[in-house]
Amino acid sequence: MFRLTRFLEELVRPTPPRRRVASGPVVIWNLIRRCNLNCIHCYSLSADVDFPGELSTDEVFAVVEDLRATGVPVLILSGGEPLLRPDIFTISERAKALGFYLGLSTNGALIDAPTADRIAEIGYDYVGVSLDGIGPVHDRFRRQAGAFARSLEGIRLLRARGVKVGLRFTLTERNVESFVPLLDLAEAERIDKFYLSHLVYSGRGRRYRKDDAAHATTRRVMDELIERAWRHLREGRGSEFVTGNNDADGVYLLRWVERRFPEKAAHLRAHLEAWGGNASGVGVANIDNLGNVHPDTFWWHHTLGNVRERPFSAIWRDLSDPILAGLRRRPRVISGRCGRCPEFSICGGNTRIRALRTYGDAFAEDPGCYLSDAELGFAEAEDARAVA
Repeated sequence: MFRLTRFLEELVRPTPPRRRVASGPVVIWNLIRRCNLNCIHCYSLSADVDFPGELSTDEVFAVVEDLRATGVPVLILSGGEPLLRPDIFTISERAKALGFYLGLSTNGALIDAPTADRIAEIGYDYVGVSLDGIGPVHDRFRRQAGAFARSLEGIRLLRARGVKVGLRFTLTERNVESFVPLLDLAEAERIDKFYLSHLVYSGRGRRYRKDDAAHATTRRVMDELIERAWRHLREGRGSEFVTGNNDADGVYLLRWVERRFPEKAAHLRAHLEAWGGNASGVGVANIDNLGNVHPDTFWWHHTLGNVRERPFSAIWRDLSDPILAGLRRRPRVISGRCGRCPEFSICGGNTRIRALRTYGDAFAEDPGCYLSDAELGFAEAEDARAVA
């Protein structure tokens, strides 16, 4: 995740750069695969049917205890639709009691007043709701009429109870026209956080690679997002803007700062390099509904182990898996354009799953990088090598 607002804050309230060092990874746990919707870009291929073999409440409790002992600071409960799991609040209470920063990732369509009361009572630190557009655009993506209205009502019920809510938007060429209206909606509804997710070629999203936002579209969207985040920061609104699944966003922000505030660029670069870009398999882990552990939520085709057979702590420390070992290597060994990139220290080679789905090689270049060779400094780097 690229915390855009936090990096912009460095322009007005600078702090010393610090490399991110966590006691354990952020864990996103797909507790249930069943979902009330049937989204066209779903990475978990969920549907409104029961999936056999999911972990029992007691099994979940045992894993939660191990996660805490491993030093996992943040636990995001997801699905499918996690609110369809009958014991979701029982699990959430246990996680809160253990001291996790606890998030809930939901489509929001099942949140009525009693459910909103229960969510507020649990005390989730954050509830993320996915919207793919305004009205019929969202309904088309979710393949269910009325889904947008129900999700928006769920958001409003949570906001009325003081729950911190975020809106997540996955960018494609099919829904880019809804981007600015969704920013305006988030502003009007006083939503705490806006998360722009770049498309990842996983699950149903693999079928829609051709609809991935073209580089020019991505740049236009990022320009709008940066300007919106900067305005909110200057106005003291307290809202947060983040992006996900394209670590080139860090380099793009640096170029924006070099144009607007050149005297602050060196400071921001130091913070971006301390961040270091992609964290799959390092600062992020995923557990699916069957207990399989993955480097992140888009790697369901590649399993590192199963928590029924070995504790998460043992799986996460085991570097005999070549993919996990490659993700942990610092710096990562990436081929192609990413491997030669002068700004590799910022993005870390970007998103590996896009490379795998495009070229069949998890450590090839990421086709999702939307910066030109000139912007990345390829010519300058080649000139420097020639002089040396």
